[in-house]
Amino acid sequence: MWMRRLRRQPLVVQAIWTVLAVACLAALVTGRWYLAFVSVATIMLSLLPVLFQDRFGIRLPMRFLAWIVIFVFATIFLGEAFDFYNWLWWWDVVLHGSSAVALGLVGFLFVFMLFEGDRYAAPAWAVAFVSFCFALSVGAMWEVFEFAMDQIFGLNMQKSGLMDTMWDLIVDMIGAGIGAFAGFLHLKGIELGGLTGVLQEFIQKNRRFFRKFRR
Repeated sequence: MWMRRLRRQPLVVQAIWTVLAVACLAALVTGRWYLAFVSVATIMLSLLPVLFQDRFGIRLPMRFLAWIVIFVFATIFLGEAFDFYNWLWWWDVVLHGSSAVALGLVGFLFVFMLFEGDRYAAPAWAVAFVSFCFALSVGAMWEVFEFAMDQIFGLNMQKSGLMDTMWDLIVDMIGAGIGAFAGFLHLKGIELGGLTGVLQEFIQKNRRFFRKFRR
């Protein structure tokens, strides 16, 4: 059953899992234990969305699932194991921005789910604002986590300290705004594909959580 489930995932997801498995085996053979650990950790984290769907009965759109796996792969495997954060100055910016956009979408879906898909239960701007605050709050909590890890374990997650933190928060704010604005457009009945298309696809796949939704 699990093998069939994994084979039904997008090709990009299967390709990433294959790369991680090969990297893990190669690391074990050559005694590179850190790389082996990171490879296994990345595989496990990228499998969480599949487990999440089974546990909560939520069906994720294929492109959203693919984005999660790509993000985990880029953050942990490429970012930490291969030091892309130091090689490419924009790597952290892209990851922070894309995660903030995704969190803005997740925040919108969560709030919209509370209203069971009733687009007239609350003003569109209010739902978008709550979505924006949700995404930005998660970004701020991540910065607190980085600070705590640096202070407690002597790591260097904040890189350049205050400047790194502030730029991360600025990028988070922009990304959260984009995700929340996509939700606002969706509530206004404006479907442009892309982000609004992901929202529409998620709602259609999980109609039991959006019983009052009307197109």
